Amino acid sequence: MKKNGNESGEGTGKGKDPATTKAELRRRAEAQMPVPPRNLPANTGEPKSDIDAQRMLHELQIHQIELEMQNAELQEWRDRAEVLLEKYTDLYDFAPVGYFSLDEQGRILEANLTGSVLFGVERSRLFSQTLHRFVDMSSRPVFREFLRKVFDEPGNQVCEVQLLKEDGNPFWASLHGDSEVSADRSKKACRVVVSDITVFKLAQDAQRHVETLSVSNAELKKEILRRQAVEDSLKTSELHQRQLLEQSRRQQQQLRTLSHRILQTREEERKRISRELHDVITQTLVGIKLHLDALSREATVNPKMLKQRIARTQRLVEKSVEIVHRFAVELRPTSLDDLGLILTLKAFLADFMKWSGIRVHFKTFAGVDQLNSDLRTTLYRIVQAALANVSEHSHASHVTVAISQMAESVQLEISDDGEAFDVERALLARRRKPLGLIGMRERVEMMGGEFTVESEPGRGTTIRAQMPLSPPPPPPT
Repeated sequence: MKKNGNESGEGTGKGKDPATTKAELRRRAEAQMPVPPRNLPANTGEPKSDIDAQRMLHELQIHQIELEMQNAELQEWRDRAEVLLEKYTDLYDFAPVGYFSLDEQGRILEANLTGSVLFGVERSRLFSQTLHRFVDMSSRPVFREFLRKVFDEPGNQVCEVQLLKEDGNPFWASLHGDSEVSADRSKKACRVVVSDITVFKLAQDAQRHVETLSVSNAELKKEILRRQAVEDSLKTSELHQRQLLEQSRRQQQQLRTLSHRILQTREEERKRISRELHDVITQTLVGIKLHLDALSREATVNPKMLKQRIARTQRLVEKSVEIVHRFAVELRPTSLDDLGLILTLKAFLADFMKWSGIRVHFKTFAGVDQLNSDLRTTLYRIVQAALANVSEHSHASHVTVAISQMAESVQLEISDDGEAFDVERALLARRRKPLGLIGMRERVEMMGGEFTVESEPGRGTTIRAQMPLSPPPPPPT
């Protein structure tokens, strides 16, 4: 930086008398003239106008030097003022606290960089916004009272409020404010200093928490002593609890046994009814049909009318035979025991595709008919129940039924391309439909297997039942 007059011992005379300063400046300007005024001729015989002209030129030169010296000093002071302004700007913008100038409505007139960083907003966007916008709703009454005191009461005002950053994250701040009046006293404004005291607040909360923990610790010690007494009391009844638990397990096992027997009894009853319908009722209806055929051949009185009546009776009997046969198949198809699971399922699936219009792809392994009777029955009933659900609820167009043999188990997988559903809700629902998901799960668990259902929008529903090849041992009675 250039040396100013004060540093060289020849200052501009700041603080001196104006007349003295002007005389000193004149002396310094004359000292820099190439021809001092004393070298001018006192009486040269030249015309007076020429001498006056020289003196005027001399004065102009001195005045020019004075102006140049003043300009140099002004430039030096301007440089020093810029340095001071830069220092002030650094101190203002990068202060550890936020500085804000507010009007009476709380609008932001000025702000430093630290203040804009506190709120996470560019400084240019802060201007003309109200500081209320960054105050949390719970702290706004406190902030309004603080602003009122700043403008109405003398002295520095202080408060603590919760502020919000631009992204909505809150922080605690301490506000110090004091009013100021503009130079023309036409507008009121105030300076507010904002300090982030979140850490301090957290420390206070931690201190309170420590004090609370101390009280809780004392209470906890008392609780520990009480629980130790309770524990001693519980130990005396541990044997009784074990007995109750064992009794509960036995009762649960008995309930499972009862459920197993109910399902077995139901299946045996279906088998008995199916054979009875097939062997007795169907044969009786066929005999009626044969007698009617003989009657139609022997009719002599009004043979035309008699034949029409007999024909209608035959059609009714044929329809009855068909209904009884279908009823017997639904209860338990005799082909399941006579022809095996594969042929029975193929016949069932063909009939299902015929009346439902849903395509079914079936695949299995050759040894499926060598499975035990209970396992084959369970597989058939699950397929029957699953396809009933598909036709009634899923609105599917294609179903895949696959039976495969694993290492020591057999797996049945039924997939469709229909609508999805809430599996957990369906399994928890208390429905009385024997062919529902709950019935399928009970059948699989009765065979010692695992039953799962997966249903996702756009991917349909898949039912998997995996059961061991060897039947589980009967539960103890």
